[in-house]
Order: sequence, then structure tokens, then C-alpha cells
Amino acid sequence: MALHPSADAAHLRRSKLQAAQIALGSFVQQLALDIGLSTTPTLQSFRPGQNASALEHLRLWTGTGASDGNLQVLSPVPTYLWGEAGCGKTHMLRAVAASLRAQGAAVGWLDAHSQPTESFGEEWAVVLMDDVHLYDAQQQQLAFNWFVNAMAPSSGPARGVLAAGALPPADLRLRDDLRSRLGWGHIFQLHVPDEAERRAVLRQQADARGIFLGDEVMDYMLHRFSRDLGSLMQLLDHLDGYALRTQRAITIPLIRSMLENDA
Repeated sequence: MALHPSADAAHLRRSKLQAAQIALGSFVQQLALDIGLSTTPTLQSFRPGQNASALEHLRLWTGTGASDGNLQVLSPVPTYLWGEAGCGKTHMLRAVAASLRAQGAAVGWLDAHSQPTESFGEEWAVVLMDDVHLYDAQQQQLAFNWFVNAMAPSSGPARGVLAAGALPPADLRLRDDLRSRLGWGHIFQLHVPDEAERRAVLRQQADARGIFLGDEVMDYMLHRFSRDLGSLMQLLDHLDGYALRTQRAITIPLIRSMLENDA
């Protein structure tokens, strides 16, 4: 039996309302995920602490420390950063990449998860190599190729090389020709921030996201989770998104709830 016109219109309105609610829910969830994503690492957001000399070197190296912001400040002498997990190596490399791209420069990026297939790009201003201590034989071959081409490209001036690993160059279990080149230029040991510095970074990043972290929540995060700043930033990102999705303030019970739901 056919629906009465008024009943048919009501059914259509309900269908449209349900579709709108579903779309709104998806939008809100995606908005929460988007807002909760970590901000792009920058050299400005890196708290120097014991790593001030390395930070200043990279600021000048990328031109961000120069009064004229000239990209030509970038030096062709390679730079190598080393230190244990959580000292900020990857943050610095990604910050350099973001800084140079913002200035219109192209960069080459290689890490332990990269597929070693990309040849050296003549358009690159710099080669960035992260976690070199984890490179397999193919990645070492590619890194060596990039290094040689950066120092002596087929056209144009020498390119910059910035690499990072967990060990000083002499202790890296890499092929000799790559290890010697990594240890040729500027070398900086990075140190893991102490608790006061980690607290300051958490506070800074929370403020940047518009998040309020009470002292009890801050203590809980610092004492119950990894001291690795990267891990703490990921935790903050997840908390931000979870708090938005659940429309709750960030508290210790919220953290526990999030961990239980993610388990």
C-alpha cells in the first residue's frame, strides 16, 4: 500500500535528518582528529637546554638565524647529530626540512623505514638522513650515493647534508666509506631533556593546542610514561583528539579511559 503524502514527506525528512546527523558526526570526529594532529616540528619550538649549540648551528645553517633569512647561509659542510632516543634528533631534522621547504627549497629524506629506490635529486638543496644506525645494506648504499652526489653534484654548488643516529660516527656499524663521511664535518651530541625541560615542552605544546593540563595530569604523564619527548608528544596528540571526541576535559580518569579503550 502506498504511503500517504504526509507520511511520505515525514519519512523523507527523517531520512535527511539521519543522514545529516551521520555527516555531522563524521565531520566532528574528523575535526577532532585534525585538531589533534601534532604540529609540524620547528626549530623555534625546540627547547635548547643542553643542546643550544646544535640548535644555533642549525638555525644559521638553514638561514633562520640570519638577519636577512638568506637560504645561501646553508653550508655544504655536513652535520651529524647523535644521541639516545628522546634527545630530539628527529624533531631537528623534520624542523630543518619544514624550514627549508617554507623557503621554497626541495629536500631529500631518508630514514630506516624508507624504501631505498629514489635516486639523488638535482633539485634538492639538502639531504636529510635520520636513524642512520638502523640502515640496512641497501639503505647504506643509497645514503652513500646521496652523500657523494651532494658533495659533488653534476651541476650547481655542493648541497647540505644533515644526518642523525644513536651513536657517534666512529661507533656506527656501517660501511666504512659512509661512516667516515658522516664523521667528516660538524658533530653534535644531543642530550635528553631533564624533567623540568620535558615539563616545559609539554606545557608549551599544550598551550599551542589550547589544552589545559593541570599539575596532577602533568605529573601523571611525566612519571607514568616514557621520558622520550616524541612519545610524550604522541600521548598529548591522542589525549587532545580523545578529549575532543568525548567532550571532556583532560584529567587522569580521562587518560585511563583512553588507554582502556585503545587496549
